[in-house]
Amino acid sequence: MQDQAKKFFASLGLDTRLLGMIGALVVIWIVFGIATDGRFLSPRNFFNVSVQTASVAVMATGMVFVIVTRHIDLSVGSMLGFIGMTVAALQVQWLPQIVGLGHWSIWIIAVFAAILMGAVLGAFQGWIIGYLTVPAFIVTLGGFLIYRGAMWWVTKGQTQAPLDPTFRLLGGGAEGTLGETLSWIFGIIAAVVAVAVMLMSRRRKADHGFVVKPVWAEAIMVGLAAGLIIAFVWIMNSYPIPKGAMKRMTEARGIEYTEDLVWNHGVAIPVLILLVVTVVMTVIATRTRFGRYVYATGGNPEAAELSGINTRWLTVKIFALMGALTGIASIIASARLNAVDVGLGTLDELRVIAAAVIGGTALSGGFGTIYGAVIGALIMQSLQSGMASVGVDAPLQNIVVGFVLVFAVWVDIVYRRKTGA
Repeated sequence: MQDQAKKFFASLGLDTRLLGMIGALVVIWIVFGIATDGRFLSPRNFFNVSVQTASVAVMATGMVFVIVTRHIDLSVGSMLGFIGMTVAALQVQWLPQIVGLGHWSIWIIAVFAAILMGAVLGAFQGWIIGYLTVPAFIVTLGGFLIYRGAMWWVTKGQTQAPLDPTFRLLGGGAEGTLGETLSWIFGIIAAVVAVAVMLMSRRRKADHGFVVKPVWAEAIMVGLAAGLIIAFVWIMNSYPIPKGAMKRMTEARGIEYTEDLVWNHGVAIPVLILLVVTVVMTVIATRTRFGRYVYATGGNPEAAELSGINTRWLTVKIFALMGALTGIASIIASARLNAVDVGLGTLDELRVIAAAVIGGTALSGGFGTIYGAVIGALIMQSLQSGMASVGVDAPLQNIVVGFVLVFAVWVDIVYRRKTGA
């Protein structure tokens, strides 16, 4: 029976690490679902977990490249806070005086400013690491302290709120979603695209003489991919918008509110941003020269340099990308809270690193997947959300997460020893 199961999963071509992560995630959901009498498995909780995961997961996709090339970035949490505070001050104090209060361009300027700030700060750190050969641990540890202090100096520690109304939509909430109809359209299109990509990949492998899955195995994988996308959209569309938010939204749209009127949330905009980032980063990792250089450098830096790869310039680009993704994450985090205080991003650097490592990224370099980091972030957030749901204190939550991180690294070490990876 065990041999048949192994043959079945081998035919599907699923990565054993991926199966392990999905298994761990399902176990977490089931355990907390039982402990909370089903509340954890409600559409409301899944919606909140998906939104809360987005900012960390976005940064975790960039952390994969950083760790794969045998570096580390301890500054992302503080950088997120610094960018968030600066962009919030831009919306609350500076731009209204320049373009006018409530001007349509405020949120656009804020978004571009956040991403540009992140890219510039990241590139500068990468330049110090690559060209001045200062270890990444030291450079980013310095950034961790500098950005957190600079965050306070931007506004003298004052909380910045409220943010631009359009900007706030990027953080989710009742208004920050695609809505029920657009979510279904998005889900159907995403499912069709996923199926098409899988079928084209199969045809491309066959054309080049590579081994392909049996037809029945390919059909199962295609069905799973489309089914999971549609199921996710269905769950998001099963969470009704609260009455207070409904009254506010109907009034803004000039619609008469009645008690019988029910709207559902749908897919949150932060989740949509995360999906776009995940797809783009996956394409970069698997389909571009830059991605091949990243993994080649992580596998053997000396050989990569001898083969003609400019590893110093590559380091600058990797950290610039990490910074840009941190800028995107700061947009999501600050917009979700509708305010920025000096605590924004605290300990996020540890959550991001943990998500990448739990997702299978090797600290020794050379291996890591984008989807693994996203699943790792989802595992982390599910664990924290579940513990909060059953009343576990925050200090104990950190203790549990710390044990989980150490355990995940130990499992990865054992797996590599057995497989020779």
